[in-house]
Amino acid sequence: MPLSKRCLAEFIGTFWLVLGGCGSAVLAAAFPYAVGTEKGSNYFGLGFLGVALAFGLTVLTMAYAIGHISGCHLNPAVSFGLFAAKRFPGSELLPYIISQVLGAIAAAGILYLVASGRDGYVLEGSNPLATNGFGAHSPGGYSLLACFITELLLTFFFLLIILGATDRRAPEALAPVAIGFALTLIHLISIPVTNTSVNPARSTGPALFAGAELVGQLWLFWIAPILGAVLAGILYYSVFEAPIREEERETANV
Repeated sequence: MPLSKRCLAEFIGTFWLVLGGCGSAVLAAAFPYAVGTEKGSNYFGLGFLGVALAFGLTVLTMAYAIGHISGCHLNPAVSFGLFAAKRFPGSELLPYIISQVLGAIAAAGILYLVASGRDGYVLEGSNPLATNGFGAHSPGGYSLLACFITELLLTFFFLLIILGATDRRAPEALAPVAIGFALTLIHLISIPVTNTSVNPARSTGPALFAGAELVGQLWLFWIAPILGAVLAGILYYSVFEAPIREEERETANV
């Protein structure tokens, strides 16, 4: 498959992740402006569980849609982790990452356009447009160190799950399910801490529309996830990767 087509798939896939995941957070996590309800301000809202499921479902559905085309990374940290595990060529890192970031920015722009369609909508609060942050921009007020550790560790385990689920010894058809549920669990753990990134592209798209203060915190959501992913890739390749059998090596050299 040509690199251009794989990059287009990554753009579309990351667009879907941000539109579906961040969209659920912005448009449906809370629903205080529901018309005609006396059940409470969030009776129709998805809450943390709904948003976590939305992110997991975006990855699960897109893995089946484009996994056979681009590998369905949708995330610079995943690309770096697969590179560290020697499953992805370094020469293709930059095109993949550019495609992922552009997809996230495009989705965040569409989301902002849709959200602005309601009278009275403004970018306000500590995490406007489902941005990620620490300190004052952490949903639960968590410190920079706590947020850094959370993002590093959760991305580390996310990559271990991805590498294990896509190992040639694992059931291939079930890999998207394991990966999607892993991302759901990650969100259930960390929405209160960082609003959950584990994905530099997902963090970058909304932050660019939310203002300079959120952009100024993006460094954490690039460094911590990529570091966690690289550590997982090195560990998996060094300890858990299946050795290449002699007949496979001979076939590869033909």
